[in-house]
Amino acid sequence: MPRLHEPSTPPLPAEHLRVGDCVVDIPLREIRAPGVRRPRRITPKSMGVLLVLVDHADRVVSRDALLAEVWPDTLPTDDVVTQAVTQLRKAFDEDRGNPRYIETIAKNGYRLLAKVEWLSPESTPAHDAEPAVDVELIGAGNGTETARIDEHVDPVPLPVQARPRGTWHSILGVIAAVVVLVAGLVWWSMARQSTAASAATPSLDPAKIAGAARPYRLITSMPGFELAPTLSPDAALVAYVAVPEGQRGTAILVQTTDQTPPRQLTRPSGLAEDSAPSWSPDGRSIAFLRVEPGVSCEVLMIAANGGAERDIGACDPRSPPTFEWTPDGRGLIFGSMLTAQGLVGMRVLDLASGEWRAVPYRSGAGNVDLSPRFSPDGRWIVFLRNNPQGDFWRLPAEGGTAERLSQLSADVRGWDWLPDSRSILFGRMIDGDTRMFRLDLETGQARDLGIESAQAPAVAAARPAAAFVQRKPYFGLFRVVLGDSSQGAVHVVDPLFPSSARDMLPMVAPDGRQIVFFSDRSGSNHLWWADLDQPDSLRMLQGVQPGTRYAASWSADSTRVTVVGPDADGRNVVYEIVPASGRVNRLPIPAGEPVQALQPPDPGRLLILTSVGDGRLRLNLFDRRRTPWRLAGAIDDISQVRVDGARNRLLFTRQTQAGLWQSDLALTPSSVRRIDDAEPVADRYRLWDVATETGELRYLDQQPTCLAMLRRIASPQLPPSVLCLDQSRRSAPNGFSLSPRGDTVYLSLAKWDGADIGYMDLPEEPKTFVPGWLN
Repeated sequence: MPRLHEPSTPPLPAEHLRVGDCVVDIPLREIRAPGVRRPRRITPKSMGVLLVLVDHADRVVSRDALLAEVWPDTLPTDDVVTQAVTQLRKAFDEDRGNPRYIETIAKNGYRLLAKVEWLSPESTPAHDAEPAVDVELIGAGNGTETARIDEHVDPVPLPVQARPRGTWHSILGVIAAVVVLVAGLVWWSMARQSTAASAATPSLDPAKIAGAARPYRLITSMPGFELAPTLSPDAALVAYVAVPEGQRGTAILVQTTDQTPPRQLTRPSGLAEDSAPSWSPDGRSIAFLRVEPGVSCEVLMIAANGGAERDIGACDPRSPPTFEWTPDGRGLIFGSMLTAQGLVGMRVLDLASGEWRAVPYRSGAGNVDLSPRFSPDGRWIVFLRNNPQGDFWRLPAEGGTAERLSQLSADVRGWDWLPDSRSILFGRMIDGDTRMFRLDLETGQARDLGIESAQAPAVAAARPAAAFVQRKPYFGLFRVVLGDSSQGAVHVVDPLFPSSARDMLPMVAPDGRQIVFFSDRSGSNHLWWADLDQPDSLRMLQGVQPGTRYAASWSADSTRVTVVGPDADGRNVVYEIVPASGRVNRLPIPAGEPVQALQPPDPGRLLILTSVGDGRLRLNLFDRRRTPWRLAGAIDDISQVRVDGARNRLLFTRQTQAGLWQSDLALTPSSVRRIDDAEPVADRYRLWDVATETGELRYLDQQPTCLAMLRRIASPQLPPSVLCLDQSRRSAPNGFSLSPRGDTVYLSLAKWDGADIGYMDLPEEPKTFVPGWLN
């Protein structure tokens, strides 16, 4: 599906617009029509459709173009567009037979008829005290939908300790509303029992609303998290990771797949947590990891019906390994691991002797091979190379030469074999959400299964059934003013820009006054800007839909922002934005696929992290004073980069090792050296930042007693500093930002972040289908 080209002259950034006689509040997703008592709240996707129509006002926009813009990299059915337009018409209070806002062009698309005006904060009408109304469409998208209107209460950000939200007030006053009220109160009563629950949650988890047609059922319903499922061979039982009631750390729980109460299988002590359960081929045992952060990592085994634990191997706590059973059940195959000899490729651990043997293959320099699994027929080993720019590779079970099976360059969130040995299920992060795909390993073609927020699939060995995690967290932006940890000073937590969307990747300007961040409050991911001294200044920067892996980067004079995002053809490019005017320029990067862009102190240069194939990344320094740009330096094996203006150096993490490195601003090879051996760990490579004025380095860690803990790293000249920013809310995994002096932290904390285990019988693959290529 072709993507629409952005308007050549985008309007000035704003968060409100007038469409005809209606006023649209983009952050709150509300439409206020004249003469109605309350504004009406629409879904994020409906807002996305509206913004595309606004960008191309009075022109016909095809259904394919809307699908490509609002549902990128997915394969939804056409009825999702119909549902979105129907909801918009209801919110605009439009007569069905007399369209004044949106016109349907038969067999073509839609056209926005009403006049559009972007509103400045001064001209935005004030909202009255009436709550917004949700307009929800119920039906199969075949034109027979009916509307249900429910009163909406905005989620309220929590202080450090959770507290009740209050009561519901239905506007319907009928039996159906009473049922919704009771269900919501029961769910909330359960959620309050979990220390990890947040009072800023949406009213109900959409995945749990009864009546939705779906090919799976949720088999866990406890508050909090249930993660990393593994199925017994007959699919009768599922083991998973959760925090048992009354405990802080994770353990392994087991239950039937018929949603019976779970039983706790493992009992870690102290600060240790259990993770990564894997069911043995004979169904008798479960292998798992026990990790105490920064202290120890053990590979353990326990009988599936309980009993004593058996220690079968050690691992590095900085980079816990991925593993799976061998087909005969006598060993475990591990992905790339950190050892005393450095990073090693895939190996097999013999459970009887405790001896390791290397899988006979060439991993190649700079590659990290993860999540290896033998095929059900025992012929192949398939593994994931260089995630999160990952692809699937295959080699014979006895070893040999590896061959590439896919061209995804994707952030893969778990995978497993299907019983036919010819295809796999995998989760993939797309546009801030995860979806489940089926990949044909012989053709490299993949098909979206239409299950949103799904990851970590696990398939039963003897029955066509699968379990998976359904998880869709919502994050809000918070400002934390740091106290003096040596004197026990208390920090202050303030929420910024409340909304019911996902706000992530904040980045503060060097002047300390401006901030940009990513948010899907408009219906899809966009870049938002605000003056921190004027909260009402928040507005969306039009013309770019950024990727969600890396934050934007400010210029040294705080006037420009660079960000990586897809172009009209879906290829990653680098954009430079002037927030004051909203002007967007596409930069002429001469080589490679960019994934991160940074602006060093010299405005004539630009740092670009690019993909160089097979998921490996290279940092390039370009001289942009010349045309074409000249490459001035490069460093391989990089996963994240920051500019330390206070010390005129670059700081970076590597794909293949834990720790932190530095180089000079010219990327001189002789200047590269390691400044911290232990942190950041490999799977938290984005959770660190440097203060641009002081050069102070901070790292965001987590422990069972504190889910968002800030520590000072790589600063031997300064005293140790450990601050618990939030005990019960996790931070987003893709980064935070320090103020220029390092005395304030801007980060995303979970307003709601639960996960449940889904279960489904796998249907037979249809004889004919048209899969999509995932590039």
